[in-house]
Amino acid sequence: MSSVPRLNADKIVVGGNDVSQPIGESDKTPTGTAILNGPVVCGKVNKTQNNYEGVLNVSSNSAPQISLDSSPKLNVNLAAKVDGNMTVEGDSKTANALLISGGSSVDTVHIVGDLFVSGSIDGDNKGRLAERFGVADSKPKPFDLKHPTKGEGHRLRYACIEGPEVGVYYRGRLKGSNIIELPYYWKNLVHEDSITVQLQPIGKNQNLVIESFNSSYVVIELGANQDFLTGEILIDCFYHVYAERKDVNPLIVEYEGDSWEDYPDPNYKPDAVNPRYDDPKFSGPPNTITS
Repeated sequence: MSSVPRLNADKIVVGGNDVSQPIGESDKTPTGTAILNGPVVCGKVNKTQNNYEGVLNVSSNSAPQISLDSSPKLNVNLAAKVDGNMTVEGDSKTANALLISGGSSVDTVHIVGDLFVSGSIDGDNKGRLAERFGVADSKPKPFDLKHPTKGEGHRLRYACIEGPEVGVYYRGRLKGSNIIELPYYWKNLVHEDSITVQLQPIGKNQNLVIESFNSSYVVIELGANQDFLTGEILIDCFYHVYAERKDVNPLIVEYEGDSWEDYPDPNYKPDAVNPRYDDPKFSGPPNTITS
């Protein structure tokens, strides 16, 4: 690179090396380029000698003026203002590529417009987000987990109804049969002895009695629900089947604390990538037992 100091009307080089001009090549930098090989100080940044925190040190405070200086004193609120887009490409020299602190009591960071974040956000239920979290907590929420039967490469997503258990449900209409076939993955998902079933006859009164049930199917007693001559099953009903999940610890419904962070189950970590629920101290029977 060029190492000839120079001061021209179109370019200034301070510190010897012109890093913008490779050796042997003509200068192609735009008019008005400044090459500064040492730290740059703008305003009163209170740094001396080699005690600089960055290559560019900027403060909104001005340096003291001598008594005979009639020029106007620097009086601005911003240390830096950028008209145009800006990109920050971090490196490993510090823990954060961008660290922002201070500001007024209103906003440390204020963004006008949308915000897109490709990674995780650790914002917690604080400040102005508290109300949003409260509204979200009052509505049914989805849960998404690794598929309990298919394994790797497959996931299962359910929307939660709210109640004093970690429950799931299955509903539909049964017609011309006395067997409700439950989702095949329930055998790995729910406590069999937590299952409850509700039946609602359609069209006419029917004698609907549960004969047996497990995590795979529910059997309704035939009896008067079958035509004696033709063998046709006359059942026509709606059904609701509820059960409690067994792949997580039983829900601790009531506990002492001021926030969700006080929840006493040490394995309950909503933001964990692979939360554990197998601590024997917190495993136990389901909240609902029907056996």
